[in-house]
Amino acid sequence: MKKNEKELVGVKEIARRANVSIATVDRVLHNRTGVSEKTKQKINDIIKELDYKPNILARRLASSKTMYLYTLIPEVSEETDYWSVPLQGIIQAENEIMLYNVKIEKLFYDMNDKDSFVKQTEVILQAESVDGVLLAPAFIEEAISFTEACQKRKIPFVFINSNIPNRKNLSYFGPDLFYSGYTAAHLVDYLVEESDQILLMNIAKDINSDYHILKKEEGFSQYFTERNPDRMLKQNLYETDYPSVKKTMVTILKDYPDIKLIFVTNSRVSLVARYLLEKKKENILLVGYDFLDRNINFLNKGVIDFLICEKPQEQAYRGVKALYRYLMFEEKQEKEYFMPIDIIHRENQRFYRN
Repeated sequence: MKKNEKELVGVKEIARRANVSIATVDRVLHNRTGVSEKTKQKINDIIKELDYKPNILARRLASSKTMYLYTLIPEVSEETDYWSVPLQGIIQAENEIMLYNVKIEKLFYDMNDKDSFVKQTEVILQAESVDGVLLAPAFIEEAISFTEACQKRKIPFVFINSNIPNRKNLSYFGPDLFYSGYTAAHLVDYLVEESDQILLMNIAKDINSDYHILKKEEGFSQYFTERNPDRMLKQNLYETDYPSVKKTMVTILKDYPDIKLIFVTNSRVSLVARYLLEKKKENILLVGYDFLDRNINFLNKGVIDFLICEKPQEQAYRGVKALYRYLMFEEKQEKEYFMPIDIIHRENQRFYRN
């Protein structure tokens, strides 16, 4: 196509070439009645010749159809307020796109209850209209079952926080979980002597189904397997209330009094920090995850030494916007958008944003 032709491409130029009114071209573009098959074919041939792409946004605004996006993430609990941060990212994106006939239905499930997750997925699948889903997939098998149902219904879905391999998700926004754990191990290796004992703690109700925790543990363990595997201990704690954590800490520090550093694989590091502060265990270093108020409090008190952070607000914000842009503009999205793995300490925390 010549340069001057490219500049002329539009509804007016199509109407001129077809020798019809602009209203007739508009009827064809919007697939409305009132145009003969011969004229419709003529207009479509010109559209194809000019490689005309209509203003999708203008068409969406002119339409009365509402785009329905669903988000499904864990609810905020007494144990951790981590999920309040991704929620802020969802709200941030919602405020930017709500003017374009987009409605976001926000659903939440209990991180300690698979059934609550399944019930919320059923709400989505039974909804009258679902154009896209943003999902934080805590329970692997249940998330796979849900996303298979989405695939059958041709509902695009985006993962945040945790990725599940071999799913036909539109995108994933979050850390590379294996290298998040590997990075944590590299940091830990700098903090202690080669002969010092290190404790890895998983604190979650259903650790064996928690892909997020398992991949970080895998990365952390791999680092020390390549160097000195004997120095690393592991403790799974399936009860996530403070009395249970306290009881476990008493036992393990009695059995292994030489532990020099504890690494907690999620935001519940504050539970361990609370115990160390109460017992004045100032000789034990503590590393964990997530830039949350209660964790920052222990960081500023010197109980937590480092927090590893992965921008959860940005994960959710980008996830919603990816769905919107795919559905609105038919834009191809990156399959994996890895968040930075940030290391936060007492001195730089004041400058950090999730």
